[in-house]
Amino acid sequence: MPPGTSPPSTEAWTWENAVAGATAGFATVATFHPLDVVRTRFQVSGGRGLSDLPPYRNTGHAVYTIARSEGLRGLYAGFYPAVLGSTVSWGLYFFFYNRAKQRYLQEKDVQLRPFDHLASAAEAGALVCLFTNPIWLVKTRMQLQTPGHTSSYSGFSDALRTIRKEEGWRALYRGIGPGLLLVTHGAIQFTAYEELRKAMISAKSKQTRGDDKGSEDLLHVNCET
Repeated sequence: MPPGTSPPSTEAWTWENAVAGATAGFATVATFHPLDVVRTRFQVSGGRGLSDLPPYRNTGHAVYTIARSEGLRGLYAGFYPAVLGSTVSWGLYFFFYNRAKQRYLQEKDVQLRPFDHLASAAEAGALVCLFTNPIWLVKTRMQLQTPGHTSSYSGFSDALRTIRKEEGWRALYRGIGPGLLLVTHGAIQFTAYEELRKAMISAKSKQTRGDDKGSEDLLHVNCET
């Protein structure tokens, strides 16, 4: 590092992680949203009150049927809330996750343990779930809309406004319980990632030190001969 410069602050890195996570979330949704629409409709097809959804034989048939009857707009139903939700979710997740890790690191002043990573990921996941549940609820409802749907929403803001007016604020947090329970999925995933990353870095460091020592021994032998 050049003289007179200071290392980037942890605050800056936190925001960089947030931006990187948000960008990754946007790219994922923009690429695979039609498959998300198909999955959502498959999950509820045949359910009570959803007889207006046409039957789909398989994924290819579902994509073809939706594109033929509803056009490209049908394949990207709920795209705006999906992009918003994914971008905000991943951005906030990485922000909260790294902030939590920094807090645990300051408290312990030692290398973080698996439990610290687990707690950090669970904390980040719970906060993100509370922030974004209304977005995901609107996304799902918009994905299930068909041209003949009786209560269609014209857009994301209209859906929020209609749900709040007709069903109340609590309706926007339907499914929050299972959502909070699913936080464990991300917590375990990030804990495993952090521990495997730590183990691989440690193994690589030991290998590098061993190679350096071998080179020094060989140089010493050559000098003696």
